[in-house]
Amino acid sequence: MNKFLLFNLCLFGLSFGAQAQLERKLATESQEVELVFHAPRNINLLTVEPLDNNTLHFSIMHTFGPLEGGIQNLFGLDNGAVIQLSFEYAFSEKFSLGATRQSRDKVYNLYGRCHMLKQTQDNKMPLSLSFMGGAGVNTADYRFLQSENPSFSERSSFAFQVMAARKFSEKLSLQVSPLMAYFVDPNPIFLIEGDQNLYLALGLSGKYKISGKSSLTMQWIPNLNNDLRNNIGFGIDLEAGGHVFQMYFVTSQLLNEQYLLAGGNGAPGDQFRLGFNVNRVFATGKRKSSW
Repeated sequence: MNKFLLFNLCLFGLSFGAQAQLERKLATESQEVELVFHAPRNINLLTVEPLDNNTLHFSIMHTFGPLEGGIQNLFGLDNGAVIQLSFEYAFSEKFSLGATRQSRDKVYNLYGRCHMLKQTQDNKMPLSLSFMGGAGVNTADYRFLQSENPSFSERSSFAFQVMAARKFSEKLSLQVSPLMAYFVDPNPIFLIEGDQNLYLALGLSGKYKISGKSSLTMQWIPNLNNDLRNNIGFGIDLEAGGHVFQMYFVTSQLLNEQYLLAGGNGAPGDQFRLGFNVNRVFATGKRKSSW
């Protein structure tokens, strides 16, 4: 009788253990995929990478002059930099608000990022999907003009971006980003090359992990409704000391979304420019990201 009772207890224990393992496995399979990209930006483009609740993301972005000047201009570093400061605060893991200031034309942008879908490990949701909408104003001083100073409305511009991304493996992530920029008045005194109101483009971003803390990155932004050169960029992301450092070569010196589409690009090769971003997150609670 005692042997029979012991046999049943062992059988129950094995069954309970197997059930627990199955539940843990199912829980793991339904988990969301994390760290599709290292940071909320990949070179110039915003990504699907959300911020944790109640965290502030700060980034400072730079691009320098073209490489074609060679050592005489220290490969563009002597030509000065376009700088963009960016702050983005997450009110939840689904929604964040950001503000940027680009030095070229002294453009201030306000934008919101909304994360609608998140890729899951069991592929029930095969991709992550986010949206960005923003508005900006050019605050450069045009009092030297003989004509009337542009009004606030004429200085305004708008941007919209859809971000659809998938992490195909621990190494490879890709994102497709339809983009739109609209200038109320594409005045030639603005430091843009385009002369139309509406600009459409299709951004492509990629990340290929080469070690636990570093990845090769790329972006390609072909224009869809104008003859301006397309934007091409290659770089590397490095996580170190709580920061993400992004160093890259890119064909555009401009940084905010509207100017990225309307500002024009140099020819790939000699007219590549050196750029780098520094990203830092300030958290009030425990963060999921490793940097």
